[in-house]
Amino acid sequence: MAAALFVVASDLLRQLSEHSVIHGEQTFTWHRPLRMESQLEVTGVVTRVRERGGVSFVDFVVEVSGAEGPVAESASSFLISGDFAPGAGGEGHAEPAPEDDGSPGPGQLAASRADLVRYAAATRDWNPIHWDHDAAVAAGLPGVVAHGLLQAGWAFVAASGLRPGDLPLRSAKVRFRNPLLPAVPVSVAIEMGESGADVAIADADVEYLRARIEFTDR
Repeated sequence: MAAALFVVASDLLRQLSEHSVIHGEQTFTWHRPLRMESQLEVTGVVTRVRERGGVSFVDFVVEVSGAEGPVAESASSFLISGDFAPGAGGEGHAEPAPEDDGSPGPGQLAASRADLVRYAAATRDWNPIHWDHDAAVAAGLPGVVAHGLLQAGWAFVAASGLRPGDLPLRSAKVRFRNPLLPAVPVSVAIEMGESGADVAIADADVEYLRARIEFTDR
């Protein structure tokens, strides 16, 4: 779904390329399995723009359809604040080596700077805060940060592994709570409920993502 989202979101983000753009929240709904080599139609529309305290909030809805009908849909909330001004943002953080993933231990996950570039190429999410150190610092971050949807993917994989079938998940609501730096190992914690699960991605000190995932009945 990240790749489908950025088929159309890339046009929006290009128009905002002079601004700091942060992914705030994301929801997904899956209607049927996404088959390899399927011919899909992806549409995206800005549904609402509002401003509060100098920050603009842009809501962006995406629908994915195939020959059999709707496949999935998503709703993104982007936070947009100010212009990029190199040197005027956060305090810089020493960047790890490109392939350094922080040596995650058993049950942990992490991404290197090179992994983030590979993910950007696969999904078209070329927001500069994920690969350009100066742009990330200008946006008030300590350096490049991991894509929120990469972390969401970690959460979805963990949750779907607990359910059988080719459509284990019905919907998900994700909140991106703190920026995750490359080479920082994290753990995925799952709290199961009757109809779904609460998932958190965190290390010993910081929670980076929290998601509520609903399972299908099948």
